[in-house]
Amino acid sequence: MNAILQNSKPLMVDLFCGLGGWSEGGIAEGYYVIGFDIERHEYGDAKYPAQLVLQDVLTIHGKQFKDAALIVASPPCQEYSYMAMPWSLAKEKRRKYLAGELDRKNLTALFDACFRIQREAIEAAGHFIPMVVENVRGAQEWVGRSRASIGPYHLWGDVPAILPSISAAKQPGHWFKDSGTASGSARFGSKSPERKAWSAAIAKIPFPLALHIAQYWRPATHDGKVAA
Repeated sequence: MNAILQNSKPLMVDLFCGLGGWSEGGIAEGYYVIGFDIERHEYGDAKYPAQLVLQDVLTIHGKQFKDAALIVASPPCQEYSYMAMPWSLAKEKRRKYLAGELDRKNLTALFDACFRIQREAIEAAGHFIPMVVENVRGAQEWVGRSRASIGPYHLWGDVPAILPSISAAKQPGHWFKDSGTASGSARFGSKSPERKAWSAAIAKIPFPLALHIAQYWRPATHDGKVAA
């Protein structure tokens, strides 16, 4: 992290970064961005746009982010979306979690890790470090009500009171994220590169939302700009 300490830009940490929707907003707003994921997402010209660390988020201790100005995260949402579907197998899995036959801690482990990391980062820094976590509507039953939402993008954590308007017409494909349709992915095998690329694309945070969060939480820096 020595290189980060020498960097005059504010640091954004992007957990479960995928194709880097959050990161693109941070880069545009002048952050130095580091993303964490368990795999490298590269599909033709689509790839993560900043420094990438391949690491399981569950193994991260937040003290390494004590110099961060902002932490953002998009934990995998497949289980939450699946159990919100009207299918019998999905309903049975939901029933098992509610009945305690399946451990809810395993279901929410990645989501919970985000807030653990934030607490550890704050403790190490000695001051507040904001975090915004994105997931789907179906996650609310398991992790609590979201603070705000834009279309299928639900937000938890330190969410600004005012969010940008995002036109569905400008975000083709993203609106399938929590809609219950598999029209895009059904064309591909469940483990095919095409399926992974499609899933990564619909999970990508829209640029207007990512930019707004980055702008809101950007601290005073060398250019003198202050967050709203």
